[in-house]
Amino acid sequence: MATEILVPAIEQFDEPRESTDLRRHVISSDLLGGERQLIVFVPEGYDANPDRRYPVLYMQDGQNLFDPTTAYVPGKDWRVDQTAQKLIRDGKIEPLIIVGIYHACEKRVDEYTPTRDSKRNGGRAAKYLKGLTEEIKPFIDREYRTHACPWNTALAGSSLGGLFTLYAGLECPTLFGKLAAMSPSAWWDRRYIIRAVKQLELKPRQSIWIDIGTAEGHGTVEDARALRDAFVQKGWTENADLNYVEAEGAIHDEAAWAARVGPMLEFLFPVTM
Repeated sequence: MATEILVPAIEQFDEPRESTDLRRHVISSDLLGGERQLIVFVPEGYDANPDRRYPVLYMQDGQNLFDPTTAYVPGKDWRVDQTAQKLIRDGKIEPLIIVGIYHACEKRVDEYTPTRDSKRNGGRAAKYLKGLTEEIKPFIDREYRTHACPWNTALAGSSLGGLFTLYAGLECPTLFGKLAAMSPSAWWDRRYIIRAVKQLELKPRQSIWIDIGTAEGHGTVEDARALRDAFVQKGWTENADLNYVEAEGAIHDEAAWAARVGPMLEFLFPVTM
């Protein structure tokens, strides 16, 4: 049975911001072509604890995560850093590093879609995944004190970014042990990602978060439920290594995803005793 959560009003974005430690990088990518911007959140005390290593969450659409000046809707970023910092302080999640990877603007659809859709083209996610695994992730592992094992390495994204997250997780389960697909575009290419899950031969050891807003459209909700069911049929267990959420009244937008960042982080990075 789906979990329903109430989504706070968009006024949440008007709350004052706390200072957080955000670090920006521009890396040159041979695989992706040109430069790629990264914005990295590190938890409080990172520099004061030089022997400690941290799990890492890689998130798509980095423009929308931390900075209101670069967000798709001006002034309406997800405030991922604000949410994470509060949850860490409250002891609800373990301290972690969060990497926002900027999308490729007009090439975003190409990079986030694993197959070519007859109406929308796309289909270059394999190249982006190669850049992520062979350039971006190694850069972060060199520059930051990460736990590089799969159980401490997560991927997340919304919409097409959620589709890419699931695709990448299925392709590289020995790199990414935790996945969060928020309002994933399961409809892409005649439900490609649902077919891919059904074709799995072995169930990898991964924890997966999937959510959808009930106001995103009947077909969209049905696709999300079918995706959940496909994972269950392959051996995932709801409320254990699979968490499926239907957010009551939520639409397909930045405010809705921002409201679900907290529960998603609590599922993927719980404090363990």
